[in-house]
Amino acid sequence: MPKIEGIKRVLVIGSGPIVIGQAAEFDYAGTQACRSLKEEGMEVILVNSNPATIMTDKDIADKVYIEPLTTDVLQHIIEVEKPDSLLPNMGGQAGLNLGMELAESGFLDSHGVKLLGTTAETIRNAEGRQEFKDLMERIGEPCATSELVENIEDGIKFANETGYPVVLRPAYTLGGSGGGIANNEEELVEILTNGLRLSRVGQVLVERCIAGWKEIEYEVMRDSNGTCITVCNMENLDPVGVHTGDSIVVAPSQTLSDKEYQMLRTSALKIIDELGITGGCNVQFALHPTSFEYIVIEVNPRVSRSSALASKATGYPIAKVSAKIALGYTLDEIPNAVTGKTYASFEPALDYVVVKIPRLPFDKFIKAKRTLTTQMKATGEVMSICTNFEGALMKALRSLEQHVDSLEGSVYKDNTTEEIKEMLHIVDDRRIYVVAEAIRRGIPYSYIHEVTMIDEWFIDKIAILVEMEDKLKSAVSLDKELLYEAKRLEFPDCVIAEWTGRTEKEVKELRYKWGITAAFKMVDTCAAEFASETPYYYSCFDGINEVEDNSGKKKIMVLGSGPIRIGQGIEFDYCSVHSVWALKNEGYETIIVNNNPETVSTDFDIADKLYFEPLTPEDVENIVRLENPDGAVVQFGGQTAIKLTEALMKMGVKILGTSAENVDAAEDRELFDEILEKCCIPRPKGHTVFTTEEALKAANELGYPVLVRPSYVLGGQGMKIAVSDNDIEEYMAIINRYHQEHPILVDKYLMGKEVEVDAICDGEEILVPGIMEHVERAGVHSGDSISIYPAQSLSEKIQKVIVDYTRKLARSLNVIGLINIQFIVYNDDVYVIEVNPRSSRTVPYISKVTGIPVVDLASRVILGAKIKDLGYGTGLAPKSDYLAIKMPVFSFEKLRGAEISLGPEMKSTGECLGISDKFNEALYKAFLGSGIDLPKYKKMILTVKDADKLEAVDIARRFKKLGYDIFATRSTARVLNENGVLAIPINRINEEAPTLMDLLLEHQIDLVVDTPTYDDKLKDGFIIRRTAIETGVTCLTSLDTAAALLTSLENSDKGHLSIVDVTSINKM
Repeated sequence: MPKIEGIKRVLVIGSGPIVIGQAAEFDYAGTQACRSLKEEGMEVILVNSNPATIMTDKDIADKVYIEPLTTDVLQHIIEVEKPDSLLPNMGGQAGLNLGMELAESGFLDSHGVKLLGTTAETIRNAEGRQEFKDLMERIGEPCATSELVENIEDGIKFANETGYPVVLRPAYTLGGSGGGIANNEEELVEILTNGLRLSRVGQVLVERCIAGWKEIEYEVMRDSNGTCITVCNMENLDPVGVHTGDSIVVAPSQTLSDKEYQMLRTSALKIIDELGITGGCNVQFALHPTSFEYIVIEVNPRVSRSSALASKATGYPIAKVSAKIALGYTLDEIPNAVTGKTYASFEPALDYVVVKIPRLPFDKFIKAKRTLTTQMKATGEVMSICTNFEGALMKALRSLEQHVDSLEGSVYKDNTTEEIKEMLHIVDDRRIYVVAEAIRRGIPYSYIHEVTMIDEWFIDKIAILVEMEDKLKSAVSLDKELLYEAKRLEFPDCVIAEWTGRTEKEVKELRYKWGITAAFKMVDTCAAEFASETPYYYSCFDGINEVEDNSGKKKIMVLGSGPIRIGQGIEFDYCSVHSVWALKNEGYETIIVNNNPETVSTDFDIADKLYFEPLTPEDVENIVRLENPDGAVVQFGGQTAIKLTEALMKMGVKILGTSAENVDAAEDRELFDEILEKCCIPRPKGHTVFTTEEALKAANELGYPVLVRPSYVLGGQGMKIAVSDNDIEEYMAIINRYHQEHPILVDKYLMGKEVEVDAICDGEEILVPGIMEHVERAGVHSGDSISIYPAQSLSEKIQKVIVDYTRKLARSLNVIGLINIQFIVYNDDVYVIEVNPRSSRTVPYISKVTGIPVVDLASRVILGAKIKDLGYGTGLAPKSDYLAIKMPVFSFEKLRGAEISLGPEMKSTGECLGISDKFNEALYKAFLGSGIDLPKYKKMILTVKDADKLEAVDIARRFKKLGYDIFATRSTARVLNENGVLAIPINRINEEAPTLMDLLLEHQIDLVVDTPTYDDKLKDGFIIRRTAIETGVTCLTSLDTAAALLTSLENSDKGHLSIVDVTSINKM
């Protein structure tokens, strides 16, 4: 039991929906912490608005509330559940801010709730920019000269005194939101205005810019006795100036001298001691490249993105230990769960190198600004482990799944050397490739270092890779030494084959002949000083195999989903973890292969064995040769795992569940059409094409509008609605940038209601947990639509048709396991638009609201169970007592220049849930959870395309009833006024003032409803939508979403929101 008296019920705050800057690392930390608290006999009550994560599962906490993260909701839950303590530092910035508000308002004290872990005063000292600065001065730790400002004038005055450039950091924000580097007064005013708006307390720190210094991080732990240890230190390859979440990070640091390392370690330990932190903490330093001068950048008194990375890099479970420390244990009392022999007070030692590379979303937002600054833009990350830096870098590059297997820069072959020199000045996600090209051109290291401020050690390592590339390209014959060296540096067979003019198969056979094969080494936290029990491995080509095989059980390999990106998020990690648990329960040994450091699936105690490797055919084959699994499961890892199906079959691995041919049949247009005809199921008319000419012909035959998309994609990548020949030409050019092995589909576009179904099928029977309906009409990607369970507008007859079609399709495709089907209901007919024989992003949410454990059942079916024996019935399951509404959450304000209007290509980064027994309340809670809390000023802007104008009249009338003043562009205003709805006409952006832009910048607008025209020639709409997002105004681009928001506002009883404990929803 805990050391602190009287703690039995702990309330844990989660981090809410996934946004850029706050991703899956908090789900991982929170899950680990909840499990750690339950081990100690605590009753855990969890609040988190994110339905997609493992954390909000009923196995993780005793009570789970998937509710909006607001102080009112938390106060209500505290009153109902009466916890005796609150743990705020596992929910990222969102959790900390809420914990602080509850503590500062006196609510916790008045209800006898103790704040566990780090105290409110400590959080204030670390998070409040001014308090932190004062504290650092008091203990003699250097900070950058800075000033906390609350208005623009003071900011300008300070910048003029210290000189430009200056860095701006808003207080209490996340992922550097609203921050940036200003090089002149104009930039300063722009960034500062935005920063003051985003800060919870209206303060921004303006400080001397130290861009170009080395950025070093220390992950440290401290207990209540004052014992401190460093878990891991990390070095950013990119110098200060790029947010650490967008930097390539190396652990342990590679370029520090022992003196520098010890100096910064001493400083980090001194700081957490002075702050009195209990638990995990992250300290960021800037170190001058040549002198020993350093500056403390910031301290995060909570589990962070870096601590997830440090945990996975060292094997030291930071969140688990932090949770135990919060209960009063000391480091020397907590056993290290990884070694099983040492205690948590031992500092980890590494005998390998870890490299993390961010996964940036520019493939989705082609027009967004790619430059990297202090505002984070990455949606996820990959990590790789190897015995040398070059190898780890190569493994990480191919883990990103961005069509890149090496640093070869064929894109730059047409640039002159002068142009390459210029390109070195641009700080974006492609810079490391430009550095490699500069080395190829013989540009001196000293010049590259001077421009990029990347340490010469890293430049030299990149040069080693460039030299190897050169050796391979010019090799007369591929001898054993050269091949061994190329593999030691982790060059994949396909690249070696391409450069030496062989086939991949020939290279592989040569390797086997000469005995050049991958060995797997263990991550053991102690550099092999103690025997270790971790089943956690990485591959290299210069070591001895350390994998032991002695369980005697049948083995199943589960393929993970790789880095989190838009279109393939944490939902697939949820599915992977659940399938591992279900397979374990059935008595199998489980092996998980994944490369994402932020997720629960790569935690050391989820599967029996964890391989931290890239998800490519070659890397997976290395594991298959060693483990010889009895089967592999690919249907839970999204498109990443599905893409490996064919390769796995060639290796002789049995694919469990739906077979590869049937997966192909669902993706292959002609095969699929045959199946539909056989089942008599209608679908929108369509053609398959390869060239622009064929696409134009198809579109004109079908009649516009048409939907154009590549086959085999996830998250609607590259999908577009075309209304003219011009559109087709433009889209085909974008789609064909990468070589397409599969044809492109052109379909007639139907404007109906979109309905979605997840089903489990055993080859005979199906179980449909529920039918979900989308608020937005077809044409908005299902991941970006508001989704309602159970469907509200479908007649019994239509529901029967949907279940019947689902059964027929599942049988025809011989689905064993999960299938996801999207339908359009149009004029009372049901059409099929898409079938995916795998898990989908709605699985976690439908599992939680119906109480049907979808993944567990599917895993048992894959192993041969029959649905009728599982105890949940067959066909459509009875409706739950609750309504649940899934609301997408976007991160547009982080991506300057990204188009925010919704279409068939997915753009949301996360989701939240509104759950209630009343529809309107569920809807209100869903909007509230996604951060839309209206009304404030009761003023709105309405501007819609001509086709929507009459429909907009009713929407405007309802807003008027709520007391809104409506501003509209002239043509929209005219239609509204003619129909008896008073609207104030306002000028377009390019006309004289006052324009729409001036209105937005007055900060008095609650809402912008702007439905985009297809070819926004004036680009007015785009600017309005961007300005709205950047000034923090809710912006909706579909009238259906606006109507839903109205429904929630018209009926919201704000003062009395009900709360629902999801663990009480049970079908059994």
